[in-house]
Amino acid sequence: MTRLIIPQNLKRRITKDALRENEPSDVAFRSIIRSIPKGKVSTYGKIAAAAGYPLHHRAVARLLRRDSLHGLPWQRVVGAGGEIKLRGEAAMEQRLRLSMEGVKFRGKRVDMNIYEFALRSWETLN
Repeated sequence: MTRLIIPQNLKRRITKDALRENEPSDVAFRSIIRSIPKGKVSTYGKIAAAAGYPLHHRAVARLLRRDSLHGLPWQRVVGAGGEIKLRGEAAMEQRLRLSMEGVKFRGKRVDMNIYEFALRSWETLN
């Protein structure tokens, strides 16, 4: 499998754009995050791609940092490979919340083979 080579200036521009507040993308991200059921998880990158904004994983993180108290199940979003990306008490809280939902860990990671939710494309969500 060949890896897609992205020019550095394009990558920088996409990253900068992803960090700006963008109401349409934020609405799409919220919809995808809310679709993740209890006991399942997804990654920042897969949420961004399912919402129709591939390469905007940092925008998903920004949204969760800003809107975590507005009813989003933020604990169900993990880093690539199932790793909790938060630090300190926030990481312990996320692990506790996921454990309460029945998610099991292997070391510091969620077993993505068992607990990853297969996201549907933003076009199919209502």
